[in-house]
Amino acid sequence: MKSDSQHAFLQTRIPGDRLLHSPGPTHIPAEVLSAMHRQPMDHGDPRLEALVAVCEAGLRRVLQTETADIYLYASNGHGVWEATTENLLAPGQAVLIPGTGHFSEQWALQAEATGRRVIRTSFREGYPIDANAVEQALRADRKREIVAIFAVHTDTASGTTSDLQAIRAAINAAGHPALFVADVVASLAAAPFAMDALGVNVAVGASQKGLMSPPGLGFVAVDARAGAVAAKNPAPRYYWDWERRKADYTYKKFCGTSPQTLLYGLEAALALLFREGLDAVFARHALLARAVQAAVECWSREGAVFLHCRVPAARSVSVTTIEVRDGIDVEALRTVARERFQVAFAGALGPQLGRAFRIGHLGDVNAAMILGCLAGVEAAMLVQGIPFGRDGVRKAVECLAAG
Repeated sequence: MKSDSQHAFLQTRIPGDRLLHSPGPTHIPAEVLSAMHRQPMDHGDPRLEALVAVCEAGLRRVLQTETADIYLYASNGHGVWEATTENLLAPGQAVLIPGTGHFSEQWALQAEATGRRVIRTSFREGYPIDANAVEQALRADRKREIVAIFAVHTDTASGTTSDLQAIRAAINAAGHPALFVADVVASLAAAPFAMDALGVNVAVGASQKGLMSPPGLGFVAVDARAGAVAAKNPAPRYYWDWERRKADYTYKKFCGTSPQTLLYGLEAALALLFREGLDAVFARHALLARAVQAAVECWSREGAVFLHCRVPAARSVSVTTIEVRDGIDVEALRTVARERFQVAFAGALGPQLGRAFRIGHLGDVNAAMILGCLAGVEAAMLVQGIPFGRDGVRKAVECLAAG
């Protein structure tokens, strides 16, 4: 139970904005918040149909797909995981889920809970998906029982991004007909992703990360081949059913009332992304990630904190996971940073729980926000007596100045 002094500390107002540096939800632009301050429309208003069409077209543009069907849900990422499972696999059918950390395992557990058979590949902490292991698992499937591969592009728990092109090459090399499904929840609108060029059959995403919108809107992009598999799948489903959502009328598209406020926000966020230009968006994310990781590499010189992802090329442009040595209280560090220095960053998940913290650098983020975050983390580490290389912020400044 918190003491009166602790309650007073937690309730003290400090002027200015609190910097949000979790990997989701992320900072929401003022334009998006403003767009959401509108009254809803009735189901038959043609402007509602136009709003949904703009969102669908914008998502296709970000996903780099010409023909995929877009299905939007009032859901988080876990919901659209389930939508994908329910549409593509009948109970008892097999899915290959390559190991990449916490989120691949969560997807696997969810699929098993709905009666599907999951084949996993092993993974090493701090490393991306092993494409060779994917190829071996597919070659071993001589009866071609694996219906799909569910691959997490960026695992936000580990801060690791896997090579989707290498996974597609592994599928091709094995000559396996399995569908290629990519979770791009944490990478979309932060790192390049080209659905059609990669031969991805289904892409799974959500609103609260690189798309700079509030949580609560999930979506899937489904190509013709995956759509045909879903149409033949006898698994019982209703709300998640892609076939049922094929309609011009918005009420049917959403299997009921659409989340209009979130759609307003998504429309505004997509407009901001296109105004900046997707190539510029990707370059900004890459630069900010390099700055954060340069700071952490400097901090690590004292041996108390270090980068979790061991493969530099696989370090995410969305989030950096920072391991701590035994004896460091991560939650105390986060509390001091958030309540005293107004910098909110994320704790760890899954196997890293209590052993790491995470700095999100995706979405509506700029250089000044990143430098403020890094300085706040350094201040909190000083308060907590955690040793770290003292030139971290300077290294980040140098990185940003070099461009």
